[in-house]
Amino acid sequence: MQYSYLGKSGLKVSRICLGTMNFGPATDEKEAFRIMDAALDAGVNFFDTANIYGWGENSGLTEEIIGRWFNQGGGRREKVVLATKVYGSMHDDTDGPNNEAGLSAYKIRRHLEGSLRRLQTDHIELYQMHHVDPAISWDELWGSFENAVHQGKIGYVGSSNFAAWQIAIAQSEAKNRHFLGLVSEQHKYSLNCRLPELEVLPAAKELGLGVIPWSPLDGGLLGRNALQKLEGTRSGGIAGRIEQQQTQLEDFAALCRDLGEPQDTVALAWVAANPAVTAPIIGPRTLEQFETALKCLDVTLDEAVLKRLDEIFPGPGGHAPNAYAW
Repeated sequence: MQYSYLGKSGLKVSRICLGTMNFGPATDEKEAFRIMDAALDAGVNFFDTANIYGWGENSGLTEEIIGRWFNQGGGRREKVVLATKVYGSMHDDTDGPNNEAGLSAYKIRRHLEGSLRRLQTDHIELYQMHHVDPAISWDELWGSFENAVHQGKIGYVGSSNFAAWQIAIAQSEAKNRHFLGLVSEQHKYSLNCRLPELEVLPAAKELGLGVIPWSPLDGGLLGRNALQKLEGTRSGGIAGRIEQQQTQLEDFAALCRDLGEPQDTVALAWVAANPAVTAPIIGPRTLEQFETALKCLDVTLDEAVLKRLDEIFPGPGGHAPNAYAW
């Protein structure tokens, strides 16, 4: 397994991040345990979750599954760099305006305690804001996170789904407080979603944040079986998206056949190769899917292949403002 520092921090994480969003809703506990055990065996030490995973009335279920896995012992908790998130409403919240989605100091304190309880741990390595909350000042936000760091409940703070300018403000405000600030940004990024190349990726690299891409296969659109999903219905859901981009996906599949690699492996390898990226998040539903995803780190894409991928999935043309101003 390859490892990298997470942004400007001294924390080393695997170049693949195990996403756990499917644990509970799509993957039963037994299979989730098998996947997490296999991840440790393969050297994957970076696990990502969120307090709302499990969704709706089952929000918190994924953290509970991970907590029960930790509770088996065997050094599982000590070997994992654990990341979770805060922002959304939880099903067990009492009704009231302070329990709506957001990032107030009140909510961060309550939801951090809830995550620690479900995960059966006393600390979280990376605590991430799942979205920006424009209603909350950075004085309130950084004050809350500083307290959690000083109490030993979290090690580092990350963001998710932030714009580049929001990252810049966050880091400026943290610097004014002599606080480390953000060490990572979790962002949607794939061959089929390249807008982050305009500002988010260069800003993160310049300001010392590691980028953790979510949905690197764009919801399965870049997977090996995507074109097969066109059979039968041709409207709605992923089938409708595949139909709209059928020519692109067929060209991509042909390139991958020439390389002797499946589409999902190439798509993950492309994301991982970006120098701003620390680790793409893989979200396997099965052990087989996990084992397949690991192979992306063994694939090297040469300049000719990268050029062809740019032709099939054109990016924004570079960084802002060069990409559009001249």
